[in-house]
Amino acid sequence: MTDRGVDEDKRATLRRFAALGAAIPTGLAASGSSGAAEGSDAREAIVGYLSATPGAHFSKVRDDLRLGTGETQHHLRQLSADSAVVREEDGDYARYYPADTFSDVERTALAALRKETPRAMVLALLREPGQSGASLAETVGVSRPTVSRHAGTLESAELLSRDDEGYRLEQPETVLALVVRYANSFDADAVALASEADDLIAFDP
Repeated sequence: MTDRGVDEDKRATLRRFAALGAAIPTGLAASGSSGAAEGSDAREAIVGYLSATPGAHFSKVRDDLRLGTGETQHHLRQLSADSAVVREEDGDYARYYPADTFSDVERTALAALRKETPRAMVLALLREPGQSGASLAETVGVSRPTVSRHAGTLESAELLSRDDEGYRLEQPETVLALVVRYANSFDADAVALASEADDLIAFDP
């Protein structure tokens, strides 16, 4: 592909997400488009992208929007200064969320859902609460020590608890709502679970 083709693809990607950012009925889009015209499309695109992919880490924002590293750093720094996005550290990652949109619990859940093995564990426990470590390891396709390690992290984040029957999610309704809303930004298993959501919600009048 020629450089011109790459540039056209980048512009098309930015325009698509910028339109989404501009449509957000909050101060986010306005913040993204303030100041000099140069770069405003990129900032609105980042806002739009994060509204569809909350909790994305820096490299994913950069790569999916076809931006350069310095360019991404500059715009995210400006958006953070304008209080349009929130940055949170997650181990080796910096994750970004639209400002004034998610609670602490929701941001923590989204961060877990952005990681392959924790996401698979969460989806498995939404389908079948109370699974043992051995059952989760078999379902997810990883070793028991791997399940234990990630379970410890999820417990520390107060997303998971364990009783005599096995592992259970804390606030499963909140987690399920996030999976359903952002399923397309996760993976095919999340999309499949979203289609099963009605069967997973217990009605207890």
